[in-house]
Amino acid sequence: MRKNIAWMDDVHVLTVIVENITDIPDYTNEKPVLFWEDKKKYFSVTSQKKIDDCTFILEMEDVLPIGEELTLAWGKLKLPVFPRAIVRTEWFEEHFAATDIDLGAKCTTDSTIFTVWSPTATSLKLAMNSKMYALDKTENGVWRVEIEGDWHGYAYEYEVTINGVTERVNDPYAKSMLANSEKGVIVNFSNMDQADNAGNRPTIRNLQDAIIYELHVRDASIQQESGILNRGKFLGLAEKGTATPNGFSTGLSYLKELGITHIQLLPINDFARVDELDPNKQYNWGYDPLYFQVPEGSYSILPEKPLARINEFKAMIQAFHREGLSVILDVVYNHVFIMEKSPFEKLVPGYYFRYHPNGQLSNGTGVGNDIATERKMARKFILDSVDLMIQEYQVDGFRFDLMGAIDMETMKQIQARCKEEETPIMLLGEGWELPTALPSAIKSTSFNSHLLPGIRFFNDYFRDSIKGNLFTEEDTGYINGEGRFLERMPKLMCGSALEEHGDPFVSDIIQTVNYVECHDNHTLWDRLQLTNKHTEEPVRKKMHQLATGIVLLSQGVPFLHAGQEWFRSKQGDENSYISGDQINQLDWNKREQETDNIAYIKALIALRKKYDVFRMTSKQEVRRRFHTIEAPHPVFGFTLLGDKDDFTIYINPTNSKFELHLPSSGKWNVAVTNNSSIREKGPEIIGEFTFIDPYELVVFQKTRKPVPTEAEVTSTGNVIG
Repeated sequence: MRKNIAWMDDVHVLTVIVENITDIPDYTNEKPVLFWEDKKKYFSVTSQKKIDDCTFILEMEDVLPIGEELTLAWGKLKLPVFPRAIVRTEWFEEHFAATDIDLGAKCTTDSTIFTVWSPTATSLKLAMNSKMYALDKTENGVWRVEIEGDWHGYAYEYEVTINGVTERVNDPYAKSMLANSEKGVIVNFSNMDQADNAGNRPTIRNLQDAIIYELHVRDASIQQESGILNRGKFLGLAEKGTATPNGFSTGLSYLKELGITHIQLLPINDFARVDELDPNKQYNWGYDPLYFQVPEGSYSILPEKPLARINEFKAMIQAFHREGLSVILDVVYNHVFIMEKSPFEKLVPGYYFRYHPNGQLSNGTGVGNDIATERKMARKFILDSVDLMIQEYQVDGFRFDLMGAIDMETMKQIQARCKEEETPIMLLGEGWELPTALPSAIKSTSFNSHLLPGIRFFNDYFRDSIKGNLFTEEDTGYINGEGRFLERMPKLMCGSALEEHGDPFVSDIIQTVNYVECHDNHTLWDRLQLTNKHTEEPVRKKMHQLATGIVLLSQGVPFLHAGQEWFRSKQGDENSYISGDQINQLDWNKREQETDNIAYIKALIALRKKYDVFRMTSKQEVRRRFHTIEAPHPVFGFTLLGDKDDFTIYINPTNSKFELHLPSSGKWNVAVTNNSSIREKGPEIIGEFTFIDPYELVVFQKTRKPVPTEAEVTSTGNVIG
């Protein structure tokens, strides 16, 4: 802790910390004197209180100026006065928030305007092209300078003096960087490749029609057998027609064939722990964010050329769009890699991060810091970043990492911005309750889903009910525990929102994101190897098929982890965020070996996309069309009543075969099943009795004869009624 210093902790309060109390021989009688030397102004101390031998609290009569050089004279001491906790007060927000100011380096062919928010700085200079330019301090702590000339592509940084320390800092609003985040780079987007702003985004009628596929840029193409030229790069995912040596589709072409609608990319913004000039030395998922508005350089084929990564990122998004695939970005607005090194902390110390009332840094995220999203300028940065990705890069959605650490007002404002777009923008996130220094009543958690209509939440209740609690290694669920949690299945499969099934997970069926596997924790296959280690592999594969089938047939938005459709394994690694390619890469050889299971997943996806009854949009509609039916315990059965077609689905999580009594007689077709053997009675059921094999999921379909219209009946001379 710094000593012989006076901290501004509130509008009228100074906390004085001295190294040696004898330097103030008679502190009870001697009055401290605070003065602003530049203005020849003195401030009155109205009271003083000793906390301990080194700490005093002084109360001031006047409001002290922020971002000015002040000195406290007391006995032999002359102490500098610096802002501290005052930056987290409502008074500071009211007087210094600059939410309407356009921050960053705005470049044209004629000049660049540099604008920085740093109210507590006493000096701020621009370092560019081996020269220094002083910025002028304006209202609300905004610093600004305009430099004539065309500076597109030039590197820059700032030199800032705050709390008596002068250091170099990068612009948090930088749009690109030199390799390894050395310096920010000025970008004139009119000189860059342009995203197609004339309707290139895939059209989607309703976001409930989405099927999300989570993908890591490097994992997708780094394996040699992927047949992709630009392996591990943005441009690798833009390549079409790639295949394994045996001719099986990979990369973008494979994703198109699979039938999913949305690609969700793990973080693509500039992150730590990977040498961008030699990315094969390290691996990282990307949850160590550095610069949120800069594409990651290790995903560029030209990381030493800071403008190239922008064009390559755009090219990847446009390639997805041309194939009808929407792009969701995984964004990490809840923390930074190292707070003390962050440009946020260097420009406004103590403001951008969340603290407990006792002054202790909040760490609800578990990574050392929580961004204070509820503060106006932190919220502004997040909104500005979302706007950039929508407007300049044409992305189609955002997945919010640890969304429960973000305040609801920020999420509401993000949603309002996204609603300005003609094409619906997907917003989803992890709505966990985290011990961050924010009242639960204003957190963006699933518990508060009724206050965030239209925002979707990852359904961990669904996940744990299907395969067991992930925090208990050998815990089982419905598919791997002989039907455990059978009583939960109606709630899970009809959207986790109906009150008649117990406490809803979310307030509306359009808010649940159903999943059993994602980048975090064990893959489903690795989990089954723990929970069912004595079960033969073919049976574990059947269990796996049941889980993925339940995800794709449940109401809500289904979410698949890349490679889930071919039993992806990470060799038992539960947290592979830095584990390297051998653990994390998509194994395209496995894609060749599991064509039958991939065909099963494709069939489920195609069924879901073809029939609206699998993607209902209201609780009322679910109540009308979704009905559980009797089935042998612990088989779960239900019907979906469509406009023309009815579906009956049965799921058998046991090693026994059961006779089934269908809900009505007639001609039922087997629409989809994971039963690779030929069903004993063929693909059609005539009547109302059939069977289900061990670990089988089967979808029966019956097309009803259309009811004749009044005109049709009249024309045939038949009597209506």
